[in-house]
Amino acid sequence: MPYLDYAASAPLRAEALAAMLPLLEQAAANPSSQHRQGRAARAAVETAREQVAALVGAAPAEVVFTSGGTEADNLAVKGAVLARPPEGRRLVCSAVEHHAVLDAAAWAEADAGARVDLAPVDGLGRVELDRLAALLQPGRTALVAVMAANNEVGTGQPVATVADLAHAAGALLLCDAVQAAGLPGVDMARDGVDLLALASHKLGGPTGVGALVVRSGTTLRPLLHGGGQERGLRSGTLPAAAIAGFGAAAAAALADRQTDASTTLTTLRTRLLSGLQTLAPDLRLNGDPTPSGAGLPGLLSVRFPGRRAEDLLLLLDRYGVACSAGSACASGAVTPSHVLVAMGRDRAEARETVRFSLGHGSTLADVDQAVAAVGQALQVLAPEGAR
Repeated sequence: MPYLDYAASAPLRAEALAAMLPLLEQAAANPSSQHRQGRAARAAVETAREQVAALVGAAPAEVVFTSGGTEADNLAVKGAVLARPPEGRRLVCSAVEHHAVLDAAAWAEADAGARVDLAPVDGLGRVELDRLAALLQPGRTALVAVMAANNEVGTGQPVATVADLAHAAGALLLCDAVQAAGLPGVDMARDGVDLLALASHKLGGPTGVGALVVRSGTTLRPLLHGGGQERGLRSGTLPAAAIAGFGAAAAAALADRQTDASTTLTTLRTRLLSGLQTLAPDLRLNGDPTPSGAGLPGLLSVRFPGRRAEDLLLLLDRYGVACSAGSACASGAVTPSHVLVAMGRDRAEARETVRFSLGHGSTLADVDQAVAAVGQALQVLAPEGAR
């Protein structure tokens, strides 16, 4: 069965499972304990910390493990706001950020007296730098949030340029790199990122674990209080097995980046798009048509005019193809994608959009089977105007 929903969650890598099994099979030990089993769990955690840091160009001490990307984004947004005096609690977020950022910013506005401004994007989903710069207020802006690459349409963002603008205004830069950390990759030191959010399961690690990478010297207020684990920024007993799997997945993702994996995914994406265009000549592409550089090489967001995505997805699922209508985090939502709306699509166009996403296990056969299944589905679904 072709799985083309890596942007929602990547299948568990063999390397991650192998790293987890020894810790799952032995008696559970708290990594903070001083006995032999605890020290072994701590060693696994610290190895993973080094692997995650290497993936994103950071120091191991800068990696703060969390329960996932959502917690990482929340810690970054709320922690940065609460660390500032009331007059300095201004946030600027791109209009296409993940809801983990946007909803945390909405909380900051409602409950912490923050001012939140959304920086618009162009028709490809790329932040408009001049308009973002105009929203910055030196000395009063606490945080700028611009993701590395969009999870719905795959468009990459000019992170290094945004970092320069943010720092010139005295603000921190939060970069949600949940989708881009593997391919095409991110580098905190190179791009000047202060806060970087990651999620294990997007890399082929287990669910329920992620990280906020906090540049040394960055001040945040913790949201969870207790044992003071993770530099006092995130209390709670660390899940050693899950973290070990996260680390192994990060190491495997880094190895992918150092091979031709990005080229392979780009080739598969091109074949998929060509096949879909043959089936539906009126197909419309969302996002950057050539996702080179900072864009996601394996993500394809397309619109089938006159056909509702939910109908198409039901048929594709029946034919054994897994894909989605957009962010899985917003599944079941009755409102259209905020990303597509920000890019200028109307409500009907947003509801005609399907997202296909490829990853480390994707094959040519997956793509060809998916195209054939779409062909079957389109034969069943007449465009709405023809019904």
